[in-house]
Amino acid sequence: MVGLSPEVLSHYPRFSLYNSPYTAHDEGCAIDLYPGSGDFRASDSRAGSEATRETSAPSPVAGEVVETRTVTAPQKPYAVAHDYLIVVDTGDYLARMLHVEPSVEPGDWVEVGDSLGAMVRSGFFAPWVANHIHLGFRPRDSNPVRASGSLPMECSVEIEPLAWDGSGRVVATGDTFVVLDSPTHPAPGERFAGIAAIAGDETIVLDGGLPHYEGGGALAQRFSDISASVSLLGSSVGRADGRTVTWNDVEIRANGTPITGLSLFVAREQFGAKLVCPGHDFSVGDSISVSIR
Repeated sequence: MVGLSPEVLSHYPRFSLYNSPYTAHDEGCAIDLYPGSGDFRASDSRAGSEATRETSAPSPVAGEVVETRTVTAPQKPYAVAHDYLIVVDTGDYLARMLHVEPSVEPGDWVEVGDSLGAMVRSGFFAPWVANHIHLGFRPRDSNPVRASGSLPMECSVEIEPLAWDGSGRVVATGDTFVVLDSPTHPAPGERFAGIAAIAGDETIVLDGGLPHYEGGGALAQRFSDISASVSLLGSSVGRADGRTVTWNDVEIRANGTPITGLSLFVAREQFGAKLVCPGHDFSVGDSISVSIR
């Protein structure tokens, strides 16, 4: 596995390995990194300039830029016309990054934290997804352009599982989502945390889109050979094979009404369950109880 050090991850208040519908993330082979201004509370069309603002993308790797190119992305009304690929040779691997309009060019050298360019709102994003840097590593002699083929990513930081009973008050809304005030982060800025679930006899942190993406991940565990049912809010939501979780046919409800799902991730500075619910009529201050059927 390839990993990012805790020092590198400290540049990003939030990350996810599995919260994506694309095959590049299968088996945790890519990571999405959300820089500070990519706040998860401002991630769809209602967010306006906050969601589309050009924001500097700090590089998660050091090395020589070997390729940049414009790539075709799905056309969405809230997205830019094109996406971009930046490839950096780290000396050990090729680092393949997307969703940044490059201010660098082949031959440039970048250090960790240097700006790669401006993050863009890509047509690859669902409307509830915030701007971020997609990163995958692959062998230096491999094709850097092909979407699949990256190596599994190691989670090299402590991630604290947060117990959650499914309840909370709305603290932020967008056209397609709401954010709750719970579970709260126990130590903002000190370590990463995510929503806890149970896999067999182990407490894990769930990552992914439940159940609107095909599967998710079980992070923060010390095992790699588990095969067990995964439970959240008292219901079996899937089955873990290693750290990859295949979702069951479940339905997420908010105050008894079916919604699209839960957006599950790992965060360092703030937390609160994010409910994906296009067309909702919730308002800030509303109490919500989430259940799974």
